[in-house]
Amino acid sequence: MFNGLSAFPLTPLVNSTVDEKAFTALIERLAASQVDAIGALGSTGSYAYLSVAERARVARVARLATRAAGEVPVVVSIGAVKIDEVLRLADDAQQAGVSGLLMAPVSYQPLNRDEVYRLYERVSQAVTVPLCVYDNPATTRFAFDDELLIAVCQLPHIGSLKLGPLSGTRAEASARLTALRQAIPAHITLGISGDAHAAAGLLAGCDVWYSVLAGLFPHTARALADAALQGREEEVNRLNAALAPLWALFQRYGSLRPIATLAELSGAVQSPCLPFPLRTLQGEDRAQLAALLAGPALAPH
Repeated sequence: MFNGLSAFPLTPLVNSTVDEKAFTALIERLAASQVDAIGALGSTGSYAYLSVAERARVARVARLATRAAGEVPVVVSIGAVKIDEVLRLADDAQQAGVSGLLMAPVSYQPLNRDEVYRLYERVSQAVTVPLCVYDNPATTRFAFDDELLIAVCQLPHIGSLKLGPLSGTRAEASARLTALRQAIPAHITLGISGDAHAAAGLLAGCDVWYSVLAGLFPHTARALADAALQGREEEVNRLNAALAPLWALFQRYGSLRPIATLAELSGAVQSPCLPFPLRTLQGEDRAQLAALLAGPALAPH
């Protein structure tokens, strides 16, 4: 579950309501593509814009869709500002039959190290399935240091770390990953997010790519992930170069708007599909994505 390729699909909306038909189709397509896990209600899934009840419903729909299309593990995000909502979301997701949970330290007021530790301590003691720790400072305004990551990994039910782009040279990144591995329980995997930097993270030694791209183009992401995990660097460079226009837009706008634009252009979702007032890309950026969609980079491999 916390290895290989974990795909994070959109939660498409129509008039501020979850489009369950389109969401189910996205999940079924991912299950059929045999990704290693499906991450429902991640940042790409707009979880912060949905109510607790809506998120519970989406978790159930995701599990039903994977049962129908093939048993692929589902991991659901439970991040929320209020702890009682976090615990309710965890309980709802577990009752839906998910295989794992994902949580970033979401808060209106930026948290400090002690507060973040206490949050994971409380949640990890309340859940029964593995929990992935998400270091996402762009959203949470809190950045984990390795000392805190190691401390959190000693808590029960921690299954993976979802890291952001690794800084420094590959040798430096590999040394950091090695040091983390030596200090945390052996069952905990190290994952990379930030799609433009994912291949570098996998080449440096990460176990899993938590991927936005895979949520819509699983075959393209699988080709890149497999090449990186197997150390085929020339192929990694070729595949990454073909995706450079998309990575540039991810860097400029974040990943949600570009991938939602591609979903609209491909007909996978209706337009508009994002929670108001978010908008997909328009003008030249949209035309650039349409050209990328028509080319070989995003075609099934």
